[in-house]
Amino acid sequence: MKRISTQADDELHDLEEHLAGTLRRVQPPSEIVTRLRERIHFPQPSDIAYQFADWRRLFFVFSGVMSGLLAAITIARAFFYFFGRREL
Repeated sequence: MKRISTQADDELHDLEEHLAGTLRRVQPPSEIVTRLRERIHFPQPSDIAYQFADWRRLFFVFSGVMSGLLAAITIARAFFYFFGRREL
């Protein structure tokens, strides 16, 4: 078993060496780099504060939905327990 794993490791190492010799770095076109730099920006501190407030509201909405689902599942299980057992 150890021999097979060593053989696989050797094959993988040989493949990595071959790819390292074959593949070379490619410089992207400058217009793509410029467009990406325009799209990626750091938000202002006021924007970050607004997002935290928005996350708090989103958390409350998510919690409410999860609570409603939990209540619906509990009611469904209760109905199955009371009415579904008679058929078994």
